[in-house]
Amino acid sequence: MDLIQVMKALSDETRMRILNLLKDNEMCVCEIETVLNISQSNASRHLTKLTTAKILDYYKINKYVYYKIDLDTIKAFPFIDEILRTQAIKLEQCKKDLQRLKKYKNSGLTCDDLKEGKACHNIGECD
Repeated sequence: MDLIQVMKALSDETRMRILNLLKDNEMCVCEIETVLNISQSNASRHLTKLTTAKILDYYKINKYVYYKIDLDTIKAFPFIDEILRTQAIKLEQCKKDLQRLKKYKNSGLTCDDLKEGKACHNIGECD
């Protein structure tokens, strides 16, 4: 783990938004895209940066890739957890993202539903 790489990965708003969602959850790429209302290519670019820095780890189930915080990196760099727990939540966009995450979780939608475009009316993706 490289401190400079970690710091660079943390220095982007979209990556902070992703980490904010994942601090207490594991999520599929399609869920991250939907909740943050970002494109697949944008999500992939940011997720690659975070996995390269070893801040995130991932695993695959069938055709879906799930991301989670890498606990070994958090142990090595505890300031990451401190930032996520005390500072990210102060950002207005992160607050909105957590509200959309809650709405998504309460919707009962699955990744298959998201791929079929059913999220629009259920969590306000079209807003």
